[in-house]
This record gives sequence, structure tokens and C-alpha cells, in this order.
Amino acid sequence: MGHGDAVVTGEVAGARVAVVGLGASGRAALDVLGTAGPAWLGGYDASAEAVETARASGEVPASAELVAAPDPQALAEVVLRQEPDVVVVSPGVPAVSPLYTRAAAEGVSLWSEVELAWRLQARHRDGSRAPWLTLTGTNGKTTTVSMLAAILTAAGERAPAAGNVGTPLVRVAAEGAADVLAVELSSFQLHSTVSVSPEASACLNLAPDHLDWHGSYEAYRDAKARVYERTRLACVYNEDDPVTRTMVEHADVVEGCRAVGTTTGAPALGQLGVVEDYLLDRAFGAPAARRRHAAVELATTADLAHLAPADRAVPQHVVADALAAAALARAHGVAPEHVRQGLVEYRPGAHRIELVAEIDGVAYVDDSKATNAHAAGASLGALPECTVVWIAGGLAKGARFDDLVAAHRDKLRAVVLIGVDREPLRTALARHAGDLPVIEAVPGEDGDVMTRAVAEAARLARPGDTVLMAPASASMDQFRNYAERGDAFARAARSLAGGSR
Repeated sequence: MGHGDAVVTGEVAGARVAVVGLGASGRAALDVLGTAGPAWLGGYDASAEAVETARASGEVPASAELVAAPDPQALAEVVLRQEPDVVVVSPGVPAVSPLYTRAAAEGVSLWSEVELAWRLQARHRDGSRAPWLTLTGTNGKTTTVSMLAAILTAAGERAPAAGNVGTPLVRVAAEGAADVLAVELSSFQLHSTVSVSPEASACLNLAPDHLDWHGSYEAYRDAKARVYERTRLACVYNEDDPVTRTMVEHADVVEGCRAVGTTTGAPALGQLGVVEDYLLDRAFGAPAARRRHAAVELATTADLAHLAPADRAVPQHVVADALAAAALARAHGVAPEHVRQGLVEYRPGAHRIELVAEIDGVAYVDDSKATNAHAAGASLGALPECTVVWIAGGLAKGARFDDLVAAHRDKLRAVVLIGVDREPLRTALARHAGDLPVIEAVPGEDGDVMTRAVAEAARLARPGDTVLMAPASASMDQFRNYAERGDAFARAARSLAGGSR
């Protein structure tokens, strides 16, 4: 078998490299690797269609061998038969798969695309490389990394958001055009990331998710904690989620690295937080003696008003995301006025607490990105009592919803269930909200599932209510992804008789 240990500390030039997973990041990895001088390059995917797309894309070097192997055992066999030194593995391959177990047993190094990007990052003319500001968490990653990129841009930096969002990170890093990288990392990516040394890092929060991929909650937590490893200046944790502080305490960081907390309450020394309507910094900028008695004003909640759903108060989780983005930016040296400017100029992506229609006094809000209970709970928690008709359900991924329903039952007027895997939500609602109307929408001759769900929700809603599509589940049972699910909700809402935006 190959000499994987040598590759971990060396370069890919002259190595045998296999790329497993030929989506956008896999094709980008093959493209960048094609210029890095590997001795051999192969691309593998479970889907024959993905292999053909890769061949036709023009991104993949003509010399690369491309193979489809749909069975997990066959995939491991065909990849390792080539005796690669390193395998760059897609998040689509779970940690419990035969490829991971066999590669570990045979001494073959497995890298995420993130690890590859770190190793192949282009240098600037002065020999330096763009620092990375990395973040992870169960929820809020994309919002926070986009806020961070907006703040850095306001400060005059070339600062693309990359990683688990936008252009594949390996391509951004290899181009070398950024001054600093705002990097969103999933637990899948972190699982196979072994040498990244960020300038500052953060874990926003932690709740059980992706347990089918990792095999256990402990493995999921440990993957998330890897975001802090080798951090050089500041590890940002969430004071309101104690597990993130524990992660920092156990992290192997560069000597001199600081722990910086964020909280939606009043900040202690060394933290960022909120007093009345002010976002304040007691960790960076002012001399330590002054920070004991004063704080640096970064922004106000009014600066985040454009992120509130249907003209309501700014949700606490949005404030928490803004504080984490500000902490990472402040660790990088961004001035307070640029933090404020970036937050004011930031605009959220689609399907994240997005008001898509207002009809007969009812707001229709798309939060299709809420693919787990923790995210759905944040959306429900931001709304008044007994005003929500909740559209929920999808692919539960083994999750249960008792805690979610028990915590937010008072917010609900009614529930419309979608998805193939409705039993976990149905059971939780029966236990903790048995008096609520619960309708199950299924596709039929008179309409697709989302059209039926929105029609039922409209019938149940009253003026002043919110029809909230925050499914608490993944989308792949009835839709290609959460974006398609959100688009279907928006179309259905806007097509209601008398609808207007």
C-alpha cells in the first residue's frame, strides 16, 4: 500500500491521489490537483451520472481515471486497489463507511477538500498566505460566515466566504487572490482535516445532528471540536452553550492563543455581548485595564433590524451569529466601525427566515434551511405565542422531536406535516401538543405536497399569524435539496388567491 504517513507532512507532487465524490468540490479538487504534479490521479463516485458530468465539465484533467462504484464496499475496493498515497474524500462518504475503515487499517491518508485547500494554498508575492478565520456549529454557519465576509469586506479586505458555502475552497485557496478567508466548516469536512492552523476559530453551538454519518453524538461533537485545533490567536466560544467552552479548554492550540466568549447577555471581561440594545466588545481593542470598566461599542440591534422576520424583534440567534462574526473579525484586527458597517450591509441568503409573502394579514416565512430541531427551535422561539402554523417534516435522520415540541408548543396554532418520515414529529406532537390541529399533507392528484401543505396552512391561519416552513428535517425525501423545498414553499404561498408580496 502507499506511503500515506509521508504524504501527511509532504506535498502532493509525485504522490498517487484519489478523489472520491465528483460534485462541485470534487471536480475542483481534481482540477487543482492536475497542476500540482501528482504521480497519478483518479476520481470516483457512487453515481455513474456524476462521473459523466465530471468528464463533460472540462474541469477534470484528461489524464485522470474516472470510475463509478455504487456499492460502498466496491467503492472502497476499487479506490484502494490503486494503492493511493492519499484519498481526498467528499462529505457524501460517511465516516462509518468501508472506505474510512479500510483506509485507516491500510495506512492511507484521508483528507477533506479543506485539508487539500490548506496544503495547496497559493502564496502572495511576499511569501505569505492568506490567514483563515474558520467557524462551525450545528446551526447558523452560513449566516455567520456571510456576516464575517461582509465585515471583512467593509474593512477593505478581499475576503470571500468559502468552505461549506460558495465557490469550492480548494479553488479559492489555489487562486491566492484573497487577503483573508472566511471559512465555513461542516463536521464532515472537519472529520478529515488534520493540519489547518487558523488565525481565529469558532464553534457557534452544538446539538445532535448527522448521527447517521458520524455514528454517534460523541463522534459528531469531537469532529466539531477540531475547528479549534492549532488556532493561533483566538478561539471564540458561545458562553450560552457550555459545550463549546469545553471544546476550547481541551483544544491543542498555538501558545498564546486566547479564549474569547460571546453571549447574548451582558459580557464579562474577555467576552462580546449585549447590554440593552448595544453589541459590546470587552475582549479586543482597548487596554485590559480599561476593559475592566468599559467596553467598545460595535453595533446596535437596530443595525440588524433588516434580519428580523416580518418586522418583528431581531431573533436572539441572529444576534448570537453577529457577535460570533464580530469576534472573529476583531481577532483579525477589524475596527469597530467596520463591524457595524458590515452588519448593516449584510443581506441573508435565500431560505433563511425569509418573508416570501403576506396574504390577508398572514406572513409566510421560508426557513427551509432549518434542517434540524435546533434550527427550527430558533425560528419558532422568535415568534409570539399561539401565532404559528408550522409546516414541518422531511427526512428525520434518526432524530426525535419531543424536546422541540415541548419547548415551543405555546407558539403553535396548528401544524402541517410533510415528508415521508412523519412518524417522529407525529409522535412528539401527540405527546406534548395533543390538542393542536395536525394535518398531514401528501402529494395527490390535486397538487404536489407543498401546494397542499400551504393551502392547509392558509386555511388554519388567522390574521396576524405566521405560516412558518421550518421543517426540522432534511429535504432529500421529497426534494433535491433545501433550496428546492424553499422555492416550492414560496411559489405555493405567492400563488394563493389574492396573494401579494
